Amino acid sequence: QVQVVESGGGLAQAGGSLRLSCAASGDVGGVNTAGWYRQAPGNQREMVASSRIDGSTNYAASVKGRFTISRDNDKNTIYLQMNSLKPEDTAVYYCNLVGYYYGTDGYRKLFDTWGQGTQVTVSS
Repeated sequence: QVQVVESGGGLAQAGGSLRLSCAASGDVGGVNTAGWYRQAPGNQREMVASSRIDGSTNYAASVKGRFTISRDNDKNTIYLQMNSLKPEDTAVYYCNLVGYYYGTDGYRKLFDTWGQGTQVTVSS
């Protein structure tokens, strides 16, 4: 099985920076697609940034130019560097990893796993 653990949330002032991490552990063979999502109170969960194994990335218009998604494939970890934070970035941030792991039978199996969420609060 695969576990996904997030870290790095917290409190920042407007204009400040935070970096989120999302690590997959277990018999992970690789992460194909990775995404960061966020959900503010009363709002639906929205995609913030995504990264594919081919190196392509995609960003929500509201964060483009301020947030950067990156990955360390050797560590099965993705990051979200958030700069120039705004109060409207306040939300619970979730990562989602899609990849494969090795089962007890030695065969590859797919996983599609969400992190537990981490709170990001930006004060004005």
